[in-house]
Amino acid sequence: MTTTEPLPPAAYTALADGGFRASALTRGPWDAGHQHAGPPVALVCRAVELAAREHGLTHIARLTANLLRPVPIGELGVEVTADYVGRNAGHYSARLVAGGKDVGRFTLLAQRASPLELPGDLAGHPLPQAPRTPDASPQVQFPFAGKAVGYSDLVQTRLAEGAFWHGPCAVWFRMHHPLVEGEAPSAYQRVAVAADSGNGISAVLDFQRYSFVNSDLTINLLRPPVGEWICLQARTAWGPQGGGLAESALYDARGLIGRATQSLAVRPRTA
Repeated sequence: MTTTEPLPPAAYTALADGGFRASALTRGPWDAGHQHAGPPVALVCRAVELAAREHGLTHIARLTANLLRPVPIGELGVEVTADYVGRNAGHYSARLVAGGKDVGRFTLLAQRASPLELPGDLAGHPLPQAPRTPDASPQVQFPFAGKAVGYSDLVQTRLAEGAFWHGPCAVWFRMHHPLVEGEAPSAYQRVAVAADSGNGISAVLDFQRYSFVNSDLTINLLRPPVGEWICLQARTAWGPQGGGLAESALYDARGLIGRATQSLAVRPRTA
């Protein structure tokens, strides 16, 4: 990187009032004052993980984020509500608040983990692997890296397939810094930090001429992720009315763990 700005120790610092202060590591590529959506989505995931764990629900099977407004780099609050908690599943909703306004609303499904031995000849199994392992994938940097401290400094990236911003692409992500200072991020938080990047790595439009921001993110996971590396195998498709869809197959070192989708809006950039 070319900036000499010192790196913060984590994406967020926990505050005495229960809130969080975002650091420059959360900065996204669209606006210098706004966060990349991955870190705040992971922050909400963390809060729900803590609430669900009290009921023995340890697997986050689905996370849906409705991104209402850009998330400023500043102080944030997370509020979690248990909509329904049963024996095997819990439905949760959450609010992400900044400056007294909701900037994101979320629903999450947490499940009780129950080991199950599957038949050896199950159709469609074994599940697919990522195109290449992390060790076999060369290190790459986001095209916007180096201009200022931001998301590209929070994560390390390795290219498993394709090329940044040239259509379908597969990239391994590993967090360089903690999500919350003094804590090791969970596997689910690592997925959330990475999964919002599908529309970026598989972009087919010129980043200098167009914005293609997502207003939502849905992550579905079929099992708990393992290890520090998460791979997104992403592709973006555009419709004729300015709408699009980014789809990412999600992998860890053992194979497929789920999928993520983002609804996109493409707009010409203003000078």
